[in-house]
Amino acid sequence: MWKEFKEFAMKGNVVDLAVAVIIGAAFGKIVTSLVEDIIMPLVGKATGGLDFTNVYLPLSDSVKPGLALADARKLGAVLAYGEFVTVIINFLIISFCIFLVVKALNSMKKPAPEAPPTAKDCPACTMTIPIAATRCPHCTTELARP
Repeated sequence: MWKEFKEFAMKGNVVDLAVAVIIGAAFGKIVTSLVEDIIMPLVGKATGGLDFTNVYLPLSDSVKPGLALADARKLGAVLAYGEFVTVIINFLIISFCIFLVVKALNSMKKPAPEAPPTAKDCPACTMTIPIAATRCPHCTTELARP
């Protein structure tokens, strides 16, 4: 069982997948920082100083508008749609970046060279024969020499 597991774990795809997960996690942190530290402050500035991390709708009478989200959550139920907007923007940026990376990788791939043909059709009986054949084994027609 250990031998089978070792063979499975050392396959190229498993190692590649592990590397991709680690890089993806680091990439996610970079994009999260980009959204939270650069994009959302600019969006907040454009919307008149609105801080999306503290935008919520009180669902409880004990929560008064104007409190920080953390304080409002302590007092009762809130619908924190500002954080949801931030997560949506984060997702869209990550999706777009992954699209660009995949597109770049696909453009770098060279098409596989086509293998030379190994068979041809007999012009008389249309049976498939080896490319180097000089006589059809099916109908005995003589073929042009290659």
